[in-house]
Amino acid sequence: MQALSVTESFTALFSKERATALLRILYRTRFIDEKMGKWVRQNKGATFFLSVRGHELVGGFAGLLLQSGIDWALPYYRDRACAVGLGASLAELLASFLARDIPNHSGGRMMPEHFSDPALRIPCQSSCVGSQFLQAVGVAKSVQLRGAKEVVYVSGGDGSTSQGDFHEALNFAALHRLPIIFVIQDNGWAISVPVEEQTAGGCSSHFGSNYVGLECRDIDGCDPAEVGEIFSQAIERARSGEGPTLIVAHVPRLGPHSSSDDPKKYREEEDSSRDPIPRLEEWLLSQGILTEEEVKEARDASFQEVEEAGREAESFPFPDVKTVTDHLFKSFVPSSPSTEETLSSESVVIMDALNHALVEEMERDAGVIVFGQDVAKGKGGVFGITRRLTERFGSLRCFNTPLAESTIVGLAIGLSFDGFHKPVAEIQFADYSWTGMNQLLNELASIHYRSNGAWHCPVVIRMPYGGYIQGGPYHSQSIEAFLCHAPGLKVVIPSNASDAKRLLKMAIRDPNPVIFLEHKALYRQRLFSARPEPGKEDLLPFGQAISVREGSDITLVAWGMMVGMGVEVAGHLAAEGISVEVIDLRTLSPLDFQSIANSVKKTGKCLILHEAPRTCGFGAELAARLAEECFSFLDAPVVRVTGKDCPVPYCKLLEEAVLPQSEDVKAALRQLAAY
Repeated sequence: MQALSVTESFTALFSKERATALLRILYRTRFIDEKMGKWVRQNKGATFFLSVRGHELVGGFAGLLLQSGIDWALPYYRDRACAVGLGASLAELLASFLARDIPNHSGGRMMPEHFSDPALRIPCQSSCVGSQFLQAVGVAKSVQLRGAKEVVYVSGGDGSTSQGDFHEALNFAALHRLPIIFVIQDNGWAISVPVEEQTAGGCSSHFGSNYVGLECRDIDGCDPAEVGEIFSQAIERARSGEGPTLIVAHVPRLGPHSSSDDPKKYREEEDSSRDPIPRLEEWLLSQGILTEEEVKEARDASFQEVEEAGREAESFPFPDVKTVTDHLFKSFVPSSPSTEETLSSESVVIMDALNHALVEEMERDAGVIVFGQDVAKGKGGVFGITRRLTERFGSLRCFNTPLAESTIVGLAIGLSFDGFHKPVAEIQFADYSWTGMNQLLNELASIHYRSNGAWHCPVVIRMPYGGYIQGGPYHSQSIEAFLCHAPGLKVVIPSNASDAKRLLKMAIRDPNPVIFLEHKALYRQRLFSARPEPGKEDLLPFGQAISVREGSDITLVAWGMMVGMGVEVAGHLAAEGISVEVIDLRTLSPLDFQSIANSVKKTGKCLILHEAPRTCGFGAELAARLAEECFSFLDAPVVRVTGKDCPVPYCKLLEEAVLPQSEDVKAALRQLAAY
């Protein structure tokens, strides 16, 4: 589009009323800063705040020009002006600083300036620098899939450009020509690290210069005419489907990084002549848009608003400590209980059962979308689980992503925010998930909790895991214990085709994040895992373990591939007069501990079998709980047969030495039976 001249652009955009509105956004933002600083000095219960002085104009313009409640905003912690401009309650912003029980901004669960307001379409923000970029890309992808004329705004500081998520977000947005505006508010400092020590070549829009389709602009973030012109162009570009824009706005940081920071230790005092508020006042006066009296009226009215909001903020109560564990998960009751019907008496293997589950759920719900590495078109994933989904449902509902796990998880989070889509993402191997763990553990797992129930993420992350097929150290890990340590994630591990299909369908319908671990050695295995295929509405609720073999002498607890090994060994030992009951957990979170306890109360002995390393494996948690809750019923110590505390090597002989083998299980059960 052809740029208007600065004067023409601003005149076309702003009437007296809109100019006054912008000025009042900046005043309110600045007065909130002053109020928070005063409360810190008065020791009013809040000890930490992040000054936004010098940054107000950029976010203020965004809040004014975006359509509140229609467009989306993911403003970072120094972008309060954006939240104010979109209409966030001043009292709630101040009350969040005081950690009070309020409807938005987490209700005391997050630090101040972590904005969250569903009515304003501000998703729950995080302390992790740069994590918001990929989530914003996910929101923008959802907007694009819906064909809506909505714009997504996301901001960060210059320090956030050092994060890989920032560059991954630019890449994906440019690839898909998403309706998103990236704004970097560059004040020259990442806390105390100057830009010359942070970024080679300095912070500028050259970051995006090689991403075809990404418009890149550097601006003076304190110049009202330039900021107004560039922002209006970027919004129009996004809304018209022309693609993303990266704006690097150079601004001053007129205060410390935070109330606990002393900038005198590492820098000279910032030049106050760059303050955007006096510059805006002078510009409005010089252009004849407002008079001095009108400027004063706007300032005085804004001050009174903040003072009144402060009094209201102090009247909010603190959260009730009884609610501290609320909102780990969104409540969910399946609309259709398990029917145990079968489509056919012919057995299917797990890989086919999973594929059929995806097909059925994509047919049932047009919001279900599948994406990940190599999942689309002819490939259908490295194990063929998503084969023919693109051909059947189109490239908008089954598509490939870049080879970037953080992109996959962050994209899934953003897609889920919109409420229209159910992302089912595949990470090629669980071993490769670690580059996405910030998005998985710090973000996805906690969003429902730290938003105080205001946001939830109906996301399924599928990962092949486990050994026994000579995959080596990067294709053989069992990571379930790490995942179960993160409150807010559901962790599912099926051992057979029937459970796999029913559990995946349940996962897709669940409104919470579900990590679906699929043992790759079971994908085509028939001996134990092949089963008659369940019907389309046959669902298996989470948290229901099952006894797959009855016994009276010893309880064997396992999951995934180890269930089949346990059943095989139990069959051999039955000939020796040892009766082993085998429990398949099916889900580790939620855990059906009661089924384990009931079995142990009957047998008096327990062996836990898993292939993950012994130290801090999930079996250690089970053993600890058995010792705490079932001690009086135990006739012997709880025994664990596990993988060694060692990576899984490539050589087949070495792999067998690291992972549990049938003979290991037999020996342990015989010893336990004789105890």
